[in-house]
Amino acid sequence: MKDKLDHNNLPAHIAVIMDGNGRWAKKQGAARVFGHQNAIEAVREVTEGCAELGVKYLTLYAFSTENWGRPKIEVEALMQLLVTTINSEVDTLMKNNVSLTAIGDIDSLPGDCKQKLKEAIELTSGNTGLTLILALNYSGRWEILQAAKQMAEMVESGKLDATQVSQELWESLLSTKNIPDPELLIRTSGEMRVSNFLLWQIAYTELYVTPVLWPDFRREHLHEAILAYQQRERRFGKISEQVKS
Repeated sequence: MKDKLDHNNLPAHIAVIMDGNGRWAKKQGAARVFGHQNAIEAVREVTEGCAELGVKYLTLYAFSTENWGRPKIEVEALMQLLVTTINSEVDTLMKNNVSLTAIGDIDSLPGDCKQKLKEAIELTSGNTGLTLILALNYSGRWEILQAAKQMAEMVESGKLDATQVSQELWESLLSTKNIPDPELLIRTSGEMRVSNFLLWQIAYTELYVTPVLWPDFRREHLHEAILAYQQRERRFGKISEQVKS
């Protein structure tokens, strides 16, 4: 599958909704946490796969603001797993020249999570290959509301006039400022929804949904998604003849 890819037409930014951990665990007759634990290999495979291909940005939807509503034992296990994973994967990030960053309400994460995340971000900041973006305690609506509040404060303080409001200004207030919009969004487990993820940024993103549950997702599935993306015609509101001319 990798040999079929057009390396001159790779998406610069791939976003992934990592879904299906709980169902995967249920199939094994195990607790949901077991699914999250076994999802780490999928994260490693996709990260290394994107780095190998030369993809510039990879955003993984790791924990949404709505996930706090899950059972307490699962949330606590997820937070601890996040700390453990960051600790264990830093060497892999360094080996693959991957820099780590995060978007979302990071300040509201538990202290140990924030600390380990900050350390990993600083340690990998000099890497020049793939940028791995973890969406943690993130939701698209939260991000849009935060940007709206910032803009309202700018108007209230006299720093901004309504006539100065522009798309460029708005995007500079989002968590993803200086990051290009994703060209490909992959969702695992077959669910047909975007789950409050990058709502502003995916206006013209190509969507790819696979029935594969996230713990089973591997490089070949990534290659399949990219190949499907390369077979599409991206028109951005234009007609086919305009794009081809």
